[in-house]
Amino acid sequence: MGRAAAAAADPDQQPGLITVESGLWVEHLSVVRATCSALHDGLRYRNLQIHVGSTLVTAVLSRAEAGERGAPYRDLTALTA
Repeated sequence: MGRAAAAAADPDQQPGLITVESGLWVEHLSVVRATCSALHDGLRYRNLQIHVGSTLVTAVLSRAEAGERGAPYRDLTALTA
């Protein structure tokens, strides 16, 4: 079974949180069309919460790895051009 299929079968393996080192965010990733519809919802891209900080490592964490930090979890939205 492929990684994507395994993630679809196990919700804990689905993407849960994007963490970004602040320097990388400022220099390169701020062009990502992230949105924030409400303060309690946080900054999101494709329904994944994004945390930006100087001590963070840039990564995509699974829901199991992210724990409550990525909650509330939502279905991943389709990538649009």
